[in-house]
Amino acid sequence: MKRVFSHPLIALALGIWLRLFFVLKFPATSGDTALYEELAANWLKHGAYAMNLNDAVTPVDVRMPGYPAFLVFIYALTHLAAEDARFWVMLGQAAVDLFGCVVIAFFTVSLIRLVNDSIEAKPIFRAGFWLAALCPFTANYNAVLLTESVTTCISAISLLLLVRLGGNCADLIFPRERLKASWDKSPEFWAALFGISVGAITYFRPESPLLFFAAWLAFGWSFWRHRNVQRGLKLALVSGIFFVLSLSPWFIRNAITLHEVQFLAPKNTTLPSEVSPLGFMAWEKTWLYRLSDCYAVTWKLDEENINLTDVPARAFDSEKEKQRVAELLSRYNQDQNLTPAEDAAFGEIARQRTARYPLRTYLWIPFQRALAIWFTPRIELLPFSGNVFPLKQNWEDDRPDQTVTAGFFLLNILYLSLCFLGARKLWKWSPRSRPALLAIAAYLVLRTAFLTTVEAPEPRYVLVCYPAILALAATPVVPRHYRSPIGSG
Repeated sequence: MKRVFSHPLIALALGIWLRLFFVLKFPATSGDTALYEELAANWLKHGAYAMNLNDAVTPVDVRMPGYPAFLVFIYALTHLAAEDARFWVMLGQAAVDLFGCVVIAFFTVSLIRLVNDSIEAKPIFRAGFWLAALCPFTANYNAVLLTESVTTCISAISLLLLVRLGGNCADLIFPRERLKASWDKSPEFWAALFGISVGAITYFRPESPLLFFAAWLAFGWSFWRHRNVQRGLKLALVSGIFFVLSLSPWFIRNAITLHEVQFLAPKNTTLPSEVSPLGFMAWEKTWLYRLSDCYAVTWKLDEENINLTDVPARAFDSEKEKQRVAELLSRYNQDQNLTPAEDAAFGEIARQRTARYPLRTYLWIPFQRALAIWFTPRIELLPFSGNVFPLKQNWEDDRPDQTVTAGFFLLNILYLSLCFLGARKLWKWSPRSRPALLAIAAYLVLRTAFLTTVEAPEPRYVLVCYPAILALAATPVVPRHYRSPIGSG
């Protein structure tokens, strides 16, 4: 049995089987799938990043171009498009995801070698690769045409470069603890690569610059503490220049084609003819934190009727307020179109609710959103309810469903617990690990805080953090005799 788990090819084979299982057994679609396919088809056919609006191919910026470019690559390889190419896109995503698992394994090695450069790499690599290859939370997103699989892979690369850069920063901050041949490239080299990698991931997820800011907040604080601010500013400048340069093609395209100053996709991704329902979204932010509420309310807006019975009781502070919402929804349901007046009325309700209970809007709902996106079974794409509680009632209603849901929920808790233990061990082993660990922690906190403010806080939005979760989670399972600390002064 020990020999079985010692061979990464067995982990690779099981990882391939797991991804094919999801692709063949549970292929899924999303509301964004058709949008990405349309953008890719027009890009390939007309050479324009555009949508078909009013029977005309119209340039847009509603999504970053990374994932449509990935689809164009698959379409060009297979000579297929749209629904005919979906299976091949999923296989492509599985291949990218498996490559990401290899990167996560190297990421794990780099984390531990921050504190002990003489440690043997193979058992650390195996631990990281096994944990990543068999993670169902990333594997099941290979079976849907969304950005997660590719983004998670690029995120793993960015985090690996962040750790490499963190090692160089540690060499500058703790020169007496520098380990032999620790990092064979200059800090500027890793800073430039890190900036480019964050630019690359931003082409898929527009909030990805949070990783850049988190890294330099942490590294900057470390340099400031050890009175080496000038060197830290130089590295941050190098990283920032390459980050901006990597995004310049998108900026130039938007400036020339759309006549706008736009490095990212707009915050509210609407078409030119659409108006963002800011009042309605403000109302939702006073009560919505569950993914099920997004299905019942958010994603029905301007598409389907929204039933008052689907709105949870916590959305109303009084019977009068409930009646007001009922009136607005009744008017909306007549043509499934939210008018500016109706949107403004929802905005007024949101202001009144916030004035009554400001902590609810600014603290408790964001906190509940954070819990919901992190502590979840992560089976949104699978044919199971995902409802863990109440345990007894769910067990009596549907035992197979509750078994799978609770099992995935506990597995997610296990990953997060191992991640915490791994970060704690690395922090204690040596100060050399702390700049990188602080950067990772800052990224997790900043990204979580940002996600509590979005219209629909989906659990999939934290999957790009899972390379860090898995790499840190692998640290406690590395054989004990490979984990002796050095230089912990």
